[in-house]
Amino acid sequence: MNLRLLSEKLISGLMIAWLLPAHAGETRAVADPISTISEKPFAQTPTPQGLATSPGPAPVIVRSAYGGRIFGFDIDQGGTQGLLTEAQTLDNGHVLAAVEKFDQRTGRIVRVVEVIESDDDFVTLGIVDDNVGLVMRERSGSVRTFGVLMPPNADKFTRPWTPPITSHHIVESVSRSQGSHRAAVYAYDNSSAFESLVFNTNVGANTFGAPIVMTDPSFMTGLVPMLAYNSVTDQALLGIQTLGQPFIGPTLALVDFHSGTTQVFSGVGLGNVNGMAIDSATNIACTTTEIDFSVQFYDLSTQSGFSQFLPGAVSQFYSGADVALDPINHLFLVAQPNSSTDPGASSIYVYDEDGTLLDAIGGFHFANSSSVVFVHIALNPAERIGYVDGPDPNVTELQKFTY
Repeated sequence: MNLRLLSEKLISGLMIAWLLPAHAGETRAVADPISTISEKPFAQTPTPQGLATSPGPAPVIVRSAYGGRIFGFDIDQGGTQGLLTEAQTLDNGHVLAAVEKFDQRTGRIVRVVEVIESDDDFVTLGIVDDNVGLVMRERSGSVRTFGVLMPPNADKFTRPWTPPITSHHIVESVSRSQGSHRAAVYAYDNSSAFESLVFNTNVGANTFGAPIVMTDPSFMTGLVPMLAYNSVTDQALLGIQTLGQPFIGPTLALVDFHSGTTQVFSGVGLGNVNGMAIDSATNIACTTTEIDFSVQFYDLSTQSGFSQFLPGAVSQFYSGADVALDPINHLFLVAQPNSSTDPGASSIYVYDEDGTLLDAIGGFHFANSSSVVFVHIALNPAERIGYVDGPDPNVTELQKFTY
């Protein structure tokens, strides 16, 4: 999408895919650079008393191949690579945009899948299923197309993805549902209607369930809710600030794609929902909320939950952000851009599904203060490694960590 329009988008989920080929004469090829990894050491930050010590940030940095700002990334939970998209505005007014793959172990860029110089750019929506990626391309005139990288040759673009939406709808998030053939998608109409839609999809097969319109007023404001998906129950969970009431509990909605019904209920915590994840095996969800700088745990079977402050947090400045699920060890990892346990840095907290804080990992510097694509944690649970935005404040890098 045009970088001047990126500020209009708040994309929370990540998933990699290739967009449709450009029209003839619209783009030109750019030389492939050589990427290096950082050898800069990162000091281990002491964790609060009583908590286990984690290896934490690793001396491995992914740098965008052309030095552009990273607009979304994800890693393959069953493989060895990750994907990212980058873009930068050139002196001639054009945008240099690229889709790239990197090595999870070394952080090196191993392939530039596509690079263009035009008025277009790419946004990574995430990786789903078994190493199936989805990327959005926004062309001049706010025309958005989508495409897929998938096995057996996931190093190139293989097919389009054509969601059942109008040209007025913007795909804002796709659930990070690796290991499941289906994922959930949230899109909203950015015309005066602000109609919100949720539907499920098999991205690789380019098939879709019937879109379900969100009719609760809290989902009709143009604000983007958090989205997570339970692949066992085939239900999506959405969470957003209650309309006109930022100092009460958020509004949550459980959308059942099988029956086509939606159950709306009041959440715990206060204010907008900043992050969300679901463990499909247990139907436990974890969220973060803005106003009360807290983390929540829900049993979606009963639509009940509890909230607790993030460790050491005393104000909204210390609110949590993204939540990532480790489905193998049944852990939730919570990002905190302004750490309340490591002053001047960012932290990731590790919780079990009972809400017990197991670890506090400090020493990060999330590069999301002015980013359109907010901080994101991507995990490879089998290796107990992850990547997160930063430390470069210009959002050109990703930081590896262990937990």
